[in-house]
Amino acid sequence: MWQIIEQIFPYAIAYTIPLLITALGALYCERSGVVNIGLDGLMIIGSFSSALTIFLLQKAFPGSSWTILVGLFAALVVGALFSLLHAFASINLKANQVISGTAINMIASALTVFLARNITGSGNIRLTNSLGKYNWPLLSDIPLIGPLFFKNSYATTWLVLIILIIFTFILYKTTFGLRLRACGEHPHAADAAGINVARMRYMGVILSGAFAGLGGGIYLVTFAGEFNGGVAGFGFLALAALIFGQWKPFGILAATLFFGFASTISNVSQVLPQLATIPPVILKIFPYVVTLVALVIFSKSSQAPKASGEPFDHGKR
Repeated sequence: MWQIIEQIFPYAIAYTIPLLITALGALYCERSGVVNIGLDGLMIIGSFSSALTIFLLQKAFPGSSWTILVGLFAALVVGALFSLLHAFASINLKANQVISGTAINMIASALTVFLARNITGSGNIRLTNSLGKYNWPLLSDIPLIGPLFFKNSYATTWLVLIILIIFTFILYKTTFGLRLRACGEHPHAADAAGINVARMRYMGVILSGAFAGLGGGIYLVTFAGEFNGGVAGFGFLALAALIFGQWKPFGILAATLFFGFASTISNVSQVLPQLATIPPVILKIFPYVVTLVALVIFSKSSQAPKASGEPFDHGKR
């Protein structure tokens, strides 16, 4: 049993990280009072931006590892910029936020495939080099913990965990975090206290877009290896993890780890003799069935921000 865990744990962490950073961005968005179901589309935009940037740089600078970092930064920036569409529709135009998010999902998939075909001649963009794995000296030799956390790990894993800690502190221990949460719970009270609700919501949506774009880039450079017009529904799994985690950072961490293991079982089952006897179709649908079951069980106890999804009108009380 321990051998199975040791085999699949690095893969589970790899699947967890893009889910975690995307769900963390969605947490900030919904805490500000804006629902963002366009996470999948924003991840696709990030994956495409990262793939195209790395593809072009690797052609100009073959074998250079820094191209991966530039690609991830491009994913973060483009994701933030693309999310402005959702922010403008939801905050300025007071459009239905679910419809706006759905439009983001539909636009992203079609637009990125169109651009990929016109720029590279193919709807797929394959990377020649992906992000390498790393064994931490000394730490990887620690019994039990070492093989699980410090062997075959990606640098992006530790980057995202640091971001999680920093932004958890910002959300609960800073004036900015207090104002953001106030805008998602009682926006009119926040407005009466002098807080610019529209500005805070813009910041929440932009953070969501940046983190979702980064999640798409991490998805690409860690285990996908190519852009093909989608991110395997990871954006929707991240949204489910946000609900499952009760809109709390460490609840989201636990939820994404759970979904990461479910996705790992689905994707590496055929190389594990213990799981190879199970019909592949059952294992492929496993993470999505688990998601539905989890949402059904925890939906009654969901504690979403009270004003999440409600357009803010300064003239109303």
